[in-house]
Amino acid sequence: MAGVTFEETRMDAEEHWDRIHIRDLNLRCIVGLYPEERRDKQDVTINVVLYADLRKPGQTDRIEDTVDYKGVKKRIVSMVESSSSYLVEHLAQRVADLCLEDERVAAVRVMIDKPGALRFARSVAVEIFRKRAAGG
Repeated sequence: MAGVTFEETRMDAEEHWDRIHIRDLNLRCIVGLYPEERRDKQDVTINVVLYADLRKPGQTDRIEDTVDYKGVKKRIVSMVESSSSYLVEHLAQRVADLCLEDERVAAVRVMIDKPGALRFARSVAVEIFRKRAAGG
């Protein structure tokens, strides 16, 4: 997609796809660079937006025609709670990759907050947007 900017790709997904939101998924995992961050699990809050075509399930009312967001949530919980990442960015990428395993998900936005990561700040958050590769 030579000549297409990240912003144009993001706007395309946001303008042309329906969305499923998984909000405020509060989990615990090992994430951080410093020994004290790697000793005990820390709180993270994960928000996910799944971009998909929801017209068919809107008409059929059949779970088989939509993204199984309960299943996606269970896979995220299982992966995150057993993970050990140095960077929140890495954890966010792993969550995005997991979401894109469902062929009905055209794109995903993942935001992970790490409360208490910085003194005087409520949290630090990383937000990424990933789109299914062409033909993928």
